[in-house]
Amino acid sequence: MYAASARRNSFLNPGNQPTVADFIEPEVFDPADDKIITLNISGRRFQTWENTLRRFPDSLLGNAERRSRYYREDMKEYFFDRHRPTFESILYFYQSKGIMAKPPNIPVHVFINELIFFDIGDDVISKLQLDNGLKEPEKIEEEPDNWLFKVVWQFLENPQSSRSAKYFAFASVFIIVISLVLFIIETLPEFAPRYVNQTINGVTKEIKIPNEHDTWLFYVNTAVIVWFTIELFLRFLCCPSKLKFFIDTGSIIDFLSILPYYLAIALAQSGGGGSLSMLRVIRVLRVFKLARHSRGLQILGNTLKASFNELMMLAFFLFVMILIFGSCAYFAEYQQEGTKFKSIPASFWWAIVTMTTVGYGDMYPKTFWGQIVGSMAVVCGVLTIALPVPVVVSNFEYFYNKERNRRKTEDAKKEQERQEKEAAGIAEGGSGQVTRRFQNLKLKLAQISSRASPVTPRGKDKKKDVSSPRDITTEFTPNGAVRCLSFDQEEECQHCQEAEELLQRRLLMPQISLNRGGDDNRLSFISTV
Repeated sequence: MYAASARRNSFLNPGNQPTVADFIEPEVFDPADDKIITLNISGRRFQTWENTLRRFPDSLLGNAERRSRYYREDMKEYFFDRHRPTFESILYFYQSKGIMAKPPNIPVHVFINELIFFDIGDDVISKLQLDNGLKEPEKIEEEPDNWLFKVVWQFLENPQSSRSAKYFAFASVFIIVISLVLFIIETLPEFAPRYVNQTINGVTKEIKIPNEHDTWLFYVNTAVIVWFTIELFLRFLCCPSKLKFFIDTGSIIDFLSILPYYLAIALAQSGGGGSLSMLRVIRVLRVFKLARHSRGLQILGNTLKASFNELMMLAFFLFVMILIFGSCAYFAEYQQEGTKFKSIPASFWWAIVTMTTVGYGDMYPKTFWGQIVGSMAVVCGVLTIALPVPVVVSNFEYFYNKERNRRKTEDAKKEQERQEKEAAGIAEGGSGQVTRRFQNLKLKLAQISSRASPVTPRGKDKKKDVSSPRDITTEFTPNGAVRCLSFDQEEECQHCQEAEELLQRRLLMPQISLNRGGDDNRLSFISTV
């Protein structure tokens, strides 16, 4: 008697993600009514209770009928010629009632292939594929109801949707780079604006002196802002949810990146240029617009997001130590003549640059006790900062490997789609086109046979006459070879070797592989010349 006990899938921190699957637990476990199962995995024996395997009756090991095909009567055990290190995790999956954890030293492709062979379950395999970037998550994305808005939204958000969308993404990145270059070169002495004070009727105003570069800088900056504005307006107009658009981080960055320009125009006549100059710093946020098109920045953002708790813990530790060492340094140095430790807040700056081992040298202790405090601050700072580094590195490696696996999966999918298109193109030609291809192949084989010299067999029947090349029969094997059916396997056939080279040169195997069939995994097409 069995009772179903369901446990939902759960995953822990990135990089070490055990899966909890559904299982079936016996209500009463009596070792006297159970028996030990011996599993031989490539020479290494594992033993477990049969009821342990029966917790997952749909799997290969949990189903007695499916498992029996691998039973060796002479050895009284089940033999599997499979990857041995992976099976330790598979057996633990049964023992732990559904916890699956991939060891870090096993490649994810090898691990998943073993799970597929032992039929662990689609849920477990799918979750591992998702977490390692081998499979894209099924996202239910909202799309605009209007077909035109839908096309524009896909054009802006998905550069892979079309070739023109990809070109637009490249142009957007180019415009962002230009805006950052403008932001930088405007601070050069030959480009920077100059201001003079002018007093009229007792009122002093700051007047800007025109620069010869102001005109073209303004035009280029205006063109950049127009591009950003149109892009932001189209995203807002075509987005499926206006609320999600307003709270989206990318939308906020897009808005803040163009805000200084319009404020500068609005306040041009108000004399508030000095206060507005601080607002221009927001323009540097345009660099984050590259994250929309850069996988590297996305990996960095995901790493920092996953390491948020550890980084907050680091910030708290640093705050406590800065408070302690800054206060101690102040009381050790404040009585010295000409000291720069004039207050505890001023000492905080020294504590920060000391604990991070930067050491600008603008402030340093001169007394004995101050130097002791400084030495302790350096040691504690190095140890504190080093604590969360392994976690951050582990998260970065996880997201980097996930992105790398995603790219491999995309490349494999594109290659598969390309092959399917080629196969579909052949199928569209109809059976007549395929027949003509094979007729041409037969003609080529006949030409090879007609100019080939008679073949002397090396088999048992050496008197067999094989001088007539028109009786040669060949078949195509899945690996691309041409097997001769006219002679024994020990005989050597020059005709078939030349025919095989012909097939490889003309790349006819993709067409022939469409006719795969038979229990012996051979191609069903047989050509007789």
